[in-house]
Amino acid sequence: MFPWFRPQNGDEIATIPDELPILPLRNTVAFPFTLMPVAVGIPRSIRLIEEAMEEDRLIGLVAMKDPSIELPGPGQVYEVGTVALIQRVVKASNGSMQVIIQGLERFKISRWIQSKPYLKARIRTAPDEVTESLEVEALQRSLLDLARQLVALMPQLPDEVVEFLGRIDNPRLLVYLLASNVRMDLEEAQTLLEMDDIQEKMRKLIGILSRELELMELGQKIRSEAQEEVSKAQREYFLREQLKAIQKELGEADEQQMEINEYRQKIEAAGMTEEARKEALRELARMEKMPPQAAEYSVIKTYLDWLTELPWNKLTEDNLDIEHARKVLDEDHYDLEEIKERILEYLAVRKLLRERGPAESGEEEETSGRLDEAQGVILCFVGPPGTGKTSLGRSIARALGRKFTRMSLGGMRDEAEIRGHRRTYIGA
Repeated sequence: MFPWFRPQNGDEIATIPDELPILPLRNTVAFPFTLMPVAVGIPRSIRLIEEAMEEDRLIGLVAMKDPSIELPGPGQVYEVGTVALIQRVVKASNGSMQVIIQGLERFKISRWIQSKPYLKARIRTAPDEVTESLEVEALQRSLLDLARQLVALMPQLPDEVVEFLGRIDNPRLLVYLLASNVRMDLEEAQTLLEMDDIQEKMRKLIGILSRELELMELGQKIRSEAQEEVSKAQREYFLREQLKAIQKELGEADEQQMEINEYRQKIEAAGMTEEARKEALRELARMEKMPPQAAEYSVIKTYLDWLTELPWNKLTEDNLDIEHARKVLDEDHYDLEEIKERILEYLAVRKLLRERGPAESGEEEETSGRLDEAQGVILCFVGPPGTGKTSLGRSIARALGRKFTRMSLGGMRDEAEIRGHRRTYIGA
């Protein structure tokens, strides 16, 4: 991290020639004072490196305007770049090269000399305009402060990096060192390189570092929140497993298992039909595999409550004594003789069918059908309010020894309000 170049002894370059071979860089901007690796695989670029190594090892690095162009020519690369010294070349088995270069100084292309076998141009060096002032010192301190904050958000970097940054007193070195290590777009990096005044570069870089710091702080916050959620979930899972183990040692069951066992007992005691029992046990098995927080858990629970509360085997023995029924109807209602006679006829038919039964084998199926049909008969009373419809129903129930339930359907417009919704509806 933070590779940079400081000329010393044999590495010091006395002069930079007016003509240099130009190596286009794809998606990369090279800055002065920095050390960077470059992968070279195009034949003309390989030839450029080989010939430069035979001479003074100096080349010009410029960024490509369109990275999709395989062999860019004049006009397809930026004309402000960095003079670089080739430090080391490593040849790969496939013929490509890994080149370690050191940035020296900015340059601007005056005119192009050749495009084959590789690009070559006449250049002029363009050192940054540096003036010593309080503003430059203030900008430098702001850059250092932002850099320290960024390094603090990178745990992979050692603490010595902060100390190293604090010892840099050259504003140019600080700008290019930070610019080569901060994330920015190609256009932003090229714009920064092309600025001549160091104060403008420092202001531009402060804006880029501030944005990067904000993004890193936001990313750190998101990671912390996600880690807290994961840690909380892991802690809850661990505690639940511990609780299950303790309850198992004590011979106790957890609340969910106790609830499952309770529903299983209710299903067995409800006396359901075989089909209903299988369905109830299937839903109970699904419920047992779900966490209580699941939305489907409460739906299945409501469904099982409804199934187990139905009176599957609870029957009322009808009292089909016609004289008793006549007495009850007369006690509860005056007159209405025609209606009371019709009710008594209905009760007499039910009593007759039950007493006769399948008297003859040939009539067994027919008689059984008539009996089943008679058990499902619905009596309909029509009349204005207050004429005794409800009280007649209550009298019939009292005469038969049955419970009476009154269900008012006034104002209902949807048949689903009577038949009921599917059990998956909330509140069904």
